[in-house]
This record gives sequence, structure tokens and C-alpha cells, in this order.
Amino acid sequence: MSYTMRDIQEKTGLSAPTLRYYEKEGILPFVERNEHDHRLYNDQNIEWVKFILALRATGMPLVEIKQYVESYKKGESTISERRNIMLQHRKKVEADMSQTYLHLERINYKLALYDTLEAGLNNKQIKV
Repeated sequence: MSYTMRDIQEKTGLSAPTLRYYEKEGILPFVERNEHDHRLYNDQNIEWVKFILALRATGMPLVEIKQYVESYKKGESTISERRNIMLQHRKKVEADMSQTYLHLERINYKLALYDTLEAGLNNKQIKV
């Protein structure tokens, strides 16, 4: 199935300039064109965009995504290299998540203090 630029924008939430940029930079591979030179996207392109969005949302820089894509284009001989890229990124994401969890614990602690203070000011009994 083929999709237009507008279809991809609706499906991914990315703007046309961003999609064009990703393609130009080699981050979004395998985009085909029709006889009028309009981009034609397919399900594989949608999966790539979703993958790129996941990597970006978890902090991977575009230069590293491009490195991954270039490695992917070289074929099966780069599976180990691509796996290592993903392993390194996973370690970073896990560390970030751990740090975020610690921050959340501090926020929850502060909220518990406020709940206690409010209960005391309102002469309510705190129920555990």
C-alpha cells in the first residue's frame, strides 16, 4: 500500500519539512517516488518513522540514528554493529529511567509531606 506525504503526516504526527529533512539526511531510508517525483511511502517507511520517533524520544541524537541507518543499509554483515548501537542506547535509556524514577520518588515524598501538613492544618486524621 502506498501513502502520500499528507497520509504519513497524519499517521506519524511529523511535519512535511521534518519528513523531507529525515529523508535528505539519510535517516528515513527507502522512500520511493512516483512518475511526478512525489514521495510515495509504504508500511516499511511508517515502521521506520515509528522507530526513529522512539529513538528520538529516548534521546538518541540524529547523528547516531544516521549511523544506525547507514549500517542497516549495508546488510546482514552489520547485524552485530547495529545490535551494539541498540545495546548502548538501551543502557542510556535505562540509566535515564532510573534517574527519572529517583526524581519521581523525591516528588512523591514532597507530596506526602504536603498531604500530612494539610491534614494537620485541617485537623483531619491521617488514614493509612
